[in-house]
Amino acid sequence: MSPGESPLILSEWYELVSSDQLMQGDIFEGCPVFRPPSDLKWPIQEESEEFEFALGTQDVMVMTQSCDLLPDQKSGMWLVILCPIWKLSEASRENQILASSYGKEECRRGHMTGYHMIAGCEHGDWNREISIVSFREVWSLPLDFVRRMAAAYGPRPRLRPPYREHLAQAFARYFMRVGLPVDIPAFKSNKAESELLKKLNALDAEARQRLLSHFA
Repeated sequence: MSPGESPLILSEWYELVSSDQLMQGDIFEGCPVFRPPSDLKWPIQEESEEFEFALGTQDVMVMTQSCDLLPDQKSGMWLVILCPIWKLSEASRENQILASSYGKEECRRGHMTGYHMIAGCEHGDWNREISIVSFREVWSLPLDFVRRMAAAYGPRPRLRPPYREHLAQAFARYFMRVGLPVDIPAFKSNKAESELLKKLNALDAEARQRLLSHFA
């Protein structure tokens, strides 16, 4: 696949691209990440303080909105937001909940705050198991650096719509979540009402409509 060619469709979820054009949903496997020391002191004496950043590699997902990654973007964006991706087998070893079928299903349904499950892919040009995007770690790299990396990277996977929009929605939901200290009390049905609703739901649609029309 040469730069500038149309994306190669891998599956409903993924396509393979090869250029320095970046979009939300781009996946970089083995991307360099820089981690500051956990004992970083404050205040930092700029002239005398020295500390080391640990350099590692991590599979990552581009989370910056695509419009801010365009070459002619006017937003002044110069950093690309990245979140780590873990293969499900790796994530299961680190998180015991994900090791269970219940935890995997909860994550698939979007019920595990901070984690988003994406499909696997079995294709001759790219193969990967089901994976987990973690929103609990967020890194940044300079936009120009990521563009140069993309140009040299060769063919790389990208989430296709609507799956990348679904990812972005989950990312936004994680950061906008609000817990209320005092919520409105739940409306609970009494036992008789619950039994009646069960019987009503057990009827076929035609019988249920006739009964409801009779009491309308």
